[in-house]
Amino acid sequence: MADIIVLLILAFLIGGAVTYIVKAKKSGVKCIGCPAGGNCPGSRKMPKKKLGRVIGRKRMKISGMTCEHCARNVTLVLNRIDGVRAEVSLSKGTAKIAYDREISDEILKEAVEKTGYQVVSIS
Repeated sequence: MADIIVLLILAFLIGGAVTYIVKAKKSGVKCIGCPAGGNCPGSRKMPKKKLGRVIGRKRMKISGMTCEHCARNVTLVLNRIDGVRAEVSLSKGTAKIAYDREISDEILKEAVEKTGYQVVSIS
C-alpha cells in the first residue's frame, strides 16, 4: 500500500513538472528555472567593451553556469574590471579574456566566484 502511495505522489510531481515546462515553453520562456524568471537578457547582444592595446589573453574555465543569464552575469562582472574585456560561452563553459594591463589571475577568479560560479582553471 505504501508503495502505491509513493508511486502516486511521484506521478503527481512529475506530471506537475511536465505541465509547468510545457506551459512555460508555450509562453516563450527561454530558460526554465533561471534566476531571471525565464526572461534572460542573453538574447540581446552585449556591446563590446573597448580596450587599449591588448597585451595578453587568458581563457577561464567556469563551472556552475546553467543558462544565458549566468553567462551574462559572468561577462558583466569581468567587464567591470578596468582593462579587461570578456566574452563568455555558456556551451563551452569558458570565458575568453583580453586585457590591456597586467591583471592577476586571483582578481579574475575572485570576481567570478563572488557571483556564485566556480573557476576551474585559468590559462
